[in-house]
Amino acid sequence: MSHGIRNKVVVITGASSGLGEATARHLAERGASVVLGARRSDRIAALAKELTAAGFKAIAVPTDVTDQHQVKNLVDTAVQEFGRIDVILNNAGLMPLAPLERLKIDEWDRMIDVNIKGVLYGIAAALPHMKAQRSGHIINVSSVYGHVVDPGATVYCATKFAVRALSEGLRKEVKPYNIRTTIISPGAVSTELLEHISEKDIQAGTKEFVRKIAVGPDTFARTVAFAVNEPDDVDINEILFRPTAQPV
Repeated sequence: MSHGIRNKVVVITGASSGLGEATARHLAERGASVVLGARRSDRIAALAKELTAAGFKAIAVPTDVTDQHQVKNLVDTAVQEFGRIDVILNNAGLMPLAPLERLKIDEWDRMIDVNIKGVLYGIAAALPHMKAQRSGHIINVSSVYGHVVDPGATVYCATKFAVRALSEGLRKEVKPYNIRTTIISPGAVSTELLEHISEKDIQAGTKEFVRKIAVGPDTFARTVAFAVNEPDDVDINEILFRPTAQPV
């Protein structure tokens, strides 16, 4: 039986900022080899350079999670570079909030492509390797909005409920292969996520609410580390956290 973070190979999508960047730093500092995936290649390249200069193990692989071939390349590169994949954190996500009546159909499509299909592509890329190893850990990022529905967040909530549903189905299906699964559902965290909101009135109100109560992305990184650090016979299936001041 093994446990801990040191020497584990961790693939992270959405690693160019926010939750993904904070988690990459946190795990690398604790001895993991981190493989950074994101569309903003300059950001992940700079982060990988910074981490390696500090003596940690990190590589950057430009990745758009809406392209299944790019996600497969991300995971395959991790295996080629480090010999295995121990953890994939399917973290990339978008949250362009708006009431349904505003008919932001392009944004609905984009959320489905990133928030749901991006997670599925991550699972599809990692699962064959983890089955062959008979070990691994798939961590999918949902949200408090995967547990409650608020007006103006309907489609985003639907994508995050979907992440929880597919993660629970995955949990049951991968038991024969000794693969662990975790859903992490954050509340208000200070990230760039609110910049995705195109409706300026909604963006302003949401930013003001979040500014008052949000916790830092290191909070999320610590929850990932907790789940990863547990021994292989412990499967932390779901973590829901909020700032203490968050009522919703």
